[in-house]
Amino acid sequence: MEQISVFDILKVGIGPSSSHTLGPWKAAGRFILSLKEKGVFDAVERVRVTLYGSLSLTGRGHYTDLAVMLGLSGEDPELIPPDDIRPTISSIEDKCSLKLGGEREITFLPLQDIVFEKKFLTFHSNGIKFEANDKDGNELDSQTYYSIGGGFVVQEGEIPRVGDGIDAKKFPFPIQKADQLLSYTKTHKCSIADIVLENEKTLRSENEVREKLLGIWDVMLQSIYTGCHTLGELPGGLRVKRRAAYVYGRIKPYLIYNDHREWARVLRQVQADAKNVFTWVSTFAIAVNEVNASLGRIVTAPTNGSSGVIPAVLLYYLSFVNPKASEDHIVEYLMVCGEIGSIFKKEATISAAQGGCQAEIGVSSAMAAAGLCHLMGGLPQQCLAAAEITMEHHLGLTCDPVGGLVQVPCIERNSMGAIKAITAATWALNNDPSVPVVSLDNVIKTMWETALDMNTKYKETALGGLAAQVPVNHPDC
Repeated sequence: MEQISVFDILKVGIGPSSSHTLGPWKAAGRFILSLKEKGVFDAVERVRVTLYGSLSLTGRGHYTDLAVMLGLSGEDPELIPPDDIRPTISSIEDKCSLKLGGEREITFLPLQDIVFEKKFLTFHSNGIKFEANDKDGNELDSQTYYSIGGGFVVQEGEIPRVGDGIDAKKFPFPIQKADQLLSYTKTHKCSIADIVLENEKTLRSENEVREKLLGIWDVMLQSIYTGCHTLGELPGGLRVKRRAAYVYGRIKPYLIYNDHREWARVLRQVQADAKNVFTWVSTFAIAVNEVNASLGRIVTAPTNGSSGVIPAVLLYYLSFVNPKASEDHIVEYLMVCGEIGSIFKKEATISAAQGGCQAEIGVSSAMAAAGLCHLMGGLPQQCLAAAEITMEHHLGLTCDPVGGLVQVPCIERNSMGAIKAITAATWALNNDPSVPVVSLDNVIKTMWETALDMNTKYKETALGGLAAQVPVNHPDC
């Protein structure tokens, strides 16, 4: 049974895509480690990268080529200042070289050394191959990796590694399906968050779990704040105008604050009716994904393309539902969200290249619905029902990014996902949890079967749906 930590599902990264940006970035880092483990790192003079399938078809729009160069340069997606990304790439392109692993300067010609190969490899639609040669052209190492969604990467022939706890004790409550999770909560008369915490404590102390989750929330909050305070156009050639800051400027009352933390505190004083509340929620979600689309720092939740839903719903709760909420509420919400996301990953997929957007926005919305239901006093079975209701109304959602960019319709879909999560949580709280017609496991199985049946052109290839209807003429698309 695969062991997945909440921190595998919720992790800090750079936009715009967990599978097309963060995954290839991490794959490049793993290739550097492979070179060192084989003792050939110091002999490398050239590296060639081949992108396959979906990585090739929408790679430019998702900045896959930039991610590969940053990964080969030894940059860390969690630590690199977003403002340093463009200058770093410009330097590589101008000098026709990069510092391999941050240590050795080698020749690198992006237009020649990164190949976009449209054919699909067998294991997964997001394939990437790295080849390293010495000064005489002899091959030193060759590795193929697959970016399987949410920033997860597996090497060809590799059994997918256990999550964050690869070297840790086994979880006391192993979970593969939602029914198992529900059974634990009934046996021990506890919440979903209690079960998740006990599992996480095998990897780190309770205080470390708490502080790490609060750190995750701080990055989420910063991304909402940045998006709500940044005007202009999104990069990539579609000329999409940023809307979050514009709408925020229209709906905000007079507020005094100096940073994102103060902003979150004063938001708790805002009085909003039902109509304005949903405008706020939509603005929060869109803000995050405008930051994501701009190579900004966000939290993969469970993917970059769906990173706006979970923070938007949490800020909605803190600002408009329970302004007296504590840090404990934040921690519990994120733990419940993370566990629901891990079940979807184990039993289906969180990769749009495998399952369409139902696997991204649908899953993030289900995660948020369960987390919100928990915060609003829902029983474990009601939290699972909230997740089920949400996914039920995302089934079949295609991934059709116009121009291969994570902008249209991706940004607005986060807004819709957040609203659906709130609706589902409310509905689940008002239903009898003892008589569900459809279980969460039922809907996860259905989502996976739908994914398998879905035509490939609707799986993050920009070959179908809106992407095929909207003409784009720009070199970045």
